[in-house]
Amino acid sequence: MKRLHRNAPLFFVLALGLGAGFLVASDAADPLDPSDFSDPRALAPRLMELYEEIALTPEQEAIKKEALEAIPAACCADNSAYTCCCPCNLSRTVWGLSAWLITERGADAATVRSEVERWYDAVNPGEFPGDSCYTGGCGKPFAEGGCGGMRPGQLVWGS
Repeated sequence: MKRLHRNAPLFFVLALGLGAGFLVASDAADPLDPSDFSDPRALAPRLMELYEEIALTPEQEAIKKEALEAIPAACCADNSAYTCCCPCNLSRTVWGLSAWLITERGADAATVRSEVERWYDAVNPGEFPGDSCYTGGCGKPFAEGGCGGMRPGQLVWGS
């Protein structure tokens, strides 16, 4: 079954008593809460989807830029998390998380920055080396300091 966009209203007919019914409008809840990092493996693909789905206004983009320019990219520290050196899967998760925080939670730059740093810790409790993109780490899992792959449909987790 194709999943509707998260903001698309869903309508359900509820039968009561002898078959009488009425229409109730409901927004489908996001099956994964993008602020809950307890299962990064399940959340990462959703964050990448959010990166593709959420269009930021110029004002929202400015918040994202302010937040992410202050953080070195985990896989290429000579770039910021705002640009990275390429749109790898790790960057897609960061950009999706940032967009969601800004649009759905009204987050400011400091909050986005803090949550992205928390996301980095969730996917790699060790440290990112900051040079994975230049040392063959693009295809390595996040937990090994890598980019998690380069294509959204092929997220690399390892064992």
